[in-house]
Amino acid sequence: QVQLVESGGGLVQAGGSRRLSCAASGSIFSIYDMAWYRRAPGKQRELVAIITRSGSTNYADSVKDRFTISRDNAKMTVYLQMNSLKPEDTAVYYCYAAAVGWGNYWGQGTQVTVSS
Repeated sequence: QVQLVESGGGLVQAGGSRRLSCAASGSIFSIYDMAWYRRAPGKQRELVAIITRSGSTNYADSVKDRFTISRDNAKMTVYLQMNSLKPEDTAVYYCYAAAVGWGNYWGQGTQVTVSS
C-alpha cells in the first residue's frame, strides 16, 4: 500500500509559478514510477508528466518547457514545478504511483487555479 498526499495547490496569476509536492508513505518509494495527472473542469483526466524509477521524464506537449517533474527518493517525494502558468492549466492535479507487481495508487488531488 502506498499513501500519496499532494500539497502546494492554490490560486496563482497567469505567468506565475507554483510547485506541487506529493509525499508518499507506506512502501518502497524508489521502485515506483511517479506521475502527475490533472483534470480540468468538464474534461477528462490527462497525463501531465511522468518520472520513472530510473529518473527518465516525459511531458505532455501542453506543458513541455514550462513544467518540470522531479523526485527525491530519500524524502519519498515527487515534485511538479510549474512555470509560466496559463489559465488553461487550471485543474485538480493528482499524484500517481505505479510499479509492476506492486499496484498503482492515486492521491486525493490538489486544486490549482490560474487567474488571467
